[in-house]
Amino acid sequence: MEAHTSILAWFFCFSLIWSLLLLLVHTAAETHYHDFEIQETPVERLCNTRTIITVNGMFPGPTLEVKNGDTLVVNVVNNARYNVTIHWHGIRQMRTAWADGPEFVTQCPIRPGGSYTYRFTVEGQEGTLWWHAHSSWLRATVYGALIIYPKEHSSFPFEKPKREFPILLGEWWDANPVDVVKEASRTGATPKISDAFTINGQPGDLYKCSSQQDTVVFPVAFGETNLLRVINAALNHELFFSIAGHTMTVVGADASYTKPFSTSVLMLAPGQTTDVLVTTNQPPGRYYLAARAYASAQGVPFDNTTTTAVLVYKSGCGGCAPTKGLGIPPAFPSLPEFNDTAAATAFTGAIRSPSAVEVPEPVDVDLLFTVGLGVLDCPKGKTCGGPNGARFAASINNVSFVFPDTTSILEAHRLGAPGLFTADFPASPPVQFDYTASNVSRDLWTPVKGTKVLKLEYGSTVQLVLQGTGIVTAENHPIHIHGYDFYVVAEGFGNFDAAADAARFNLVDPPKRNTVAVPVNGWAMIRFVADNPGVWLVHCHLDVHITWGLAMAFLVEDGQGELQSLEEPPPDLPIC
Repeated sequence: MEAHTSILAWFFCFSLIWSLLLLLVHTAAETHYHDFEIQETPVERLCNTRTIITVNGMFPGPTLEVKNGDTLVVNVVNNARYNVTIHWHGIRQMRTAWADGPEFVTQCPIRPGGSYTYRFTVEGQEGTLWWHAHSSWLRATVYGALIIYPKEHSSFPFEKPKREFPILLGEWWDANPVDVVKEASRTGATPKISDAFTINGQPGDLYKCSSQQDTVVFPVAFGETNLLRVINAALNHELFFSIAGHTMTVVGADASYTKPFSTSVLMLAPGQTTDVLVTTNQPPGRYYLAARAYASAQGVPFDNTTTTAVLVYKSGCGGCAPTKGLGIPPAFPSLPEFNDTAAATAFTGAIRSPSAVEVPEPVDVDLLFTVGLGVLDCPKGKTCGGPNGARFAASINNVSFVFPDTTSILEAHRLGAPGLFTADFPASPPVQFDYTASNVSRDLWTPVKGTKVLKLEYGSTVQLVLQGTGIVTAENHPIHIHGYDFYVVAEGFGNFDAAADAARFNLVDPPKRNTVAVPVNGWAMIRFVADNPGVWLVHCHLDVHITWGLAMAFLVEDGQGELQSLEEPPPDLPIC
């Protein structure tokens, strides 16, 4: 009897261990390998054929799909004529800053004919992110979605959708975008505005030579719930987005889940993503999805066009794809006016974390950054196209960032190479003034140029107030911090006042983002813990502004031990 009992006990333990091993196998993280070939590809848009820079000949580029905890290994081969890097927008890059991608910040560029393999693990993130070029204006065409699913045996915290659609909102020039920014840099003027917006690479049938045959179609069936992963990949415009006849339920933003809420319109700044559930409960037919600019700066030219795609109900064809271009014209959504700051503010302010969170405190580092435009004197003997014959500039705390061109800041930091940057970026504006006034003294319009970083001690809790200014013109500035998510604790209009604005602070369920749209003539307060060593670019995601210098970098020092320290650089890191 005892022997029988022992055998049963042994069999039970063996079965339990085997089951646990099987579970570990099924839940083990995976490594995904991809090859990106940067190449030149002819594409026809707006009546013209343009040679654009693409990944694997695709525009937009390939969608990458991983699970939380998986590792990505992406070998990038540059067969184009320009230098290039790839940034994995929103990925935390824990200890792997070498894979972050901004040119001359964490790496030297991949030269034509060269290659580099990006290696990183996705940790603690789920939802929609994206990847894009981080050299010149190549991200006008070099971008794609990066979708992070829950781990095996986990699920979404909402109803499982019937199907999913990545929706990448882009911006198209009927010209070479690199030439556009080079010309603007030469003259100091504002660059030529885009000629169209796009949805998944197509302008939609409201533009010339963009027939319904080329308009993107999303096939759906009546009564199902679908997940739309909306990404603003445009270079220089915040965008309103809406779907005719349908309500969207927001469930995620910047690869963090949100408290669900219903809305008829989204506002996404460049770099931001929003996940929405849409139930197809309308009479079967054809419905436009549409996006147009939210342009907050007064008197500044912007692309005043509208891009469209079509949501098409399938019926009576046994699940077959719908026929494009047939039937009555699609219903059109109601979009806010281009200057509807109230609509933009209402949407952004509705985003919350799904439940109470631990907002980092107490604060160890208290920062105030002014963000905005300015001007630089025109060099003698030249003609410039900025205000009053000057050159446009932009700055943070009156420092207009200068990107190095001989090596990257991260390499210089790691090797202790002197002279490339200084660690004296100011923690607050050098001069206090009425930041959002419309008549800021001309004495404050000219920033200083420099490659400056601000050092942060590992593990410190950082509170950063991003304060917009009225210099030249006030504008909504989407500020992205590489290598970090952060909580948006509060937003407001006017000048930030620590005492008066304390009542606005949301220390219960603030949203977690990687890009915050600082309100026009206003401010935003964020908090994060500096727990990721490396050099991390902070910049406006309006590319015209980063071109003018609206950027800086945090240098987060190593902590204690290997797990709090930057990894060694990979052997194939591009050299300058």
